[in-house]
Amino acid sequence: MPSSRTGRPPAPRAPRRPAAARPVRENPLRRLHARAWKAWDRPLTAYYLIAGGSLLLIVLGLVMVYSASQITALQLSLPGSYFFRKQFLAALIGGVLLFAASRMPVKLHRALAYPILAGAVFLMILVQVPGIGVTVNGNQNWIPIGGSFQVQPSEFGKLALVLWGADLIARKQEKKLLTQWKHMLVPLVPAAFLLLGLIMLGGDMGTAIILTAILFGLLWLAGAPTRLFAGVLSIAAVIGVILIKTSPNRMARLACIGATEPRSGVADCWQAVHGIYALASGGLFGSGLGASVEKWGQLPEAHTDFIFAVTGEELGLAGTLSVLALFAALGYAGIRVAGRTEDPFVRYAAGGVTTWIIAQAVINIGAVLGLLPIAGVPLPLFSYGGSALLPTMFAIGLLIAFARDEPAARAALAMRQPRFGRKRAGASATGRVSGRGSRRWNTMRRRAPVARSSGER
Repeated sequence: MPSSRTGRPPAPRAPRRPAAARPVRENPLRRLHARAWKAWDRPLTAYYLIAGGSLLLIVLGLVMVYSASQITALQLSLPGSYFFRKQFLAALIGGVLLFAASRMPVKLHRALAYPILAGAVFLMILVQVPGIGVTVNGNQNWIPIGGSFQVQPSEFGKLALVLWGADLIARKQEKKLLTQWKHMLVPLVPAAFLLLGLIMLGGDMGTAIILTAILFGLLWLAGAPTRLFAGVLSIAAVIGVILIKTSPNRMARLACIGATEPRSGVADCWQAVHGIYALASGGLFGSGLGASVEKWGQLPEAHTDFIFAVTGEELGLAGTLSVLALFAALGYAGIRVAGRTEDPFVRYAAGGVTTWIIAQAVINIGAVLGLLPIAGVPLPLFSYGGSALLPTMFAIGLLIAFARDEPAARAALAMRQPRFGRKRAGASATGRVSGRGSRRWNTMRRRAPVARSSGER
């Protein structure tokens, strides 16, 4: 080894440290997407979407009912807030039903299926009794219950078909009978046709379409074969064509699809065209709450079937897209609850409720946009009508109960206990061990003066 000038051997050099690898910069968009997906995939996402989305729809619906119904109430020599007060009362009652349904166990929901079906069938038969049933807008499907209040039993028939059909298919799946087509159809399809027949006796084609959609949704979730599903669909389509062909009113509604003039040939398309006028005049942000022009007698049923048109005129494209986004959130949450559960009844009931709400919303909004014939069905949770609001809010309570019943959601809810409760629980546990002395010591500790530092002594 060579020596240095001083004769001493050179000091060994320390090995060089390898250069630290520079951290790879993560794409901010990818990181944002990962965080959003993590938040979206949490166990309580469906629970919050259902509860929050339905609450927003109900509140916004109350606001729009108040705005859209004032002129109609004044034309009938009623107070301007008449329809709003009735809808608000129905929302309060529906809130009680929603809370009760969200707290009921699944076994109780299944036990209520048969009584609700029997009650709905009885009331729908009672509608056809002369002197009891009331005709509104050409449809005899109302029963007066005192004063200005009326009930529409066909709305409760939707809830009855969902609960009873889900319980029936779940029982047959547990017994492994769904592989036979006769067990797939009987008695589900005959009972649904019974409800459809009672509804069509009153002339309510719109509600019959919603009930048919619920039936097909249950058959689809039950795994009906394509040939069987197509056969039932073909029979329903033939019956629907016959019912439309034999009714001049329904033929006129069919002729108003895409109409741009109040008079389209022999059909009177006044309502359909003025609904388009209302949407077109709203612009991006609308003319403001209460500033609608079409509700001043130009647009019939402004607070019921065509409330979406008034929403577009007063709140603009932003308001209508918000309503569509809320319904899309409800639909996604319902599908998520149905897809993640292992209970067959929960799967069928959640799927049936989701099919009911989304199909009715599509039919109503499609009619307002001129893409579908006017079926006379309200916008769920939004339009005026207590008979439609009460069973729909109960169905929303079902979805909330099912979302809470998921194992991961139950664990997440159990962890979200208030801090005060945990402290009280810990204090009580300590008190049981050490007796009353610990509570007295804690009290004296709170009253003790703060100790001074050593420099102050």
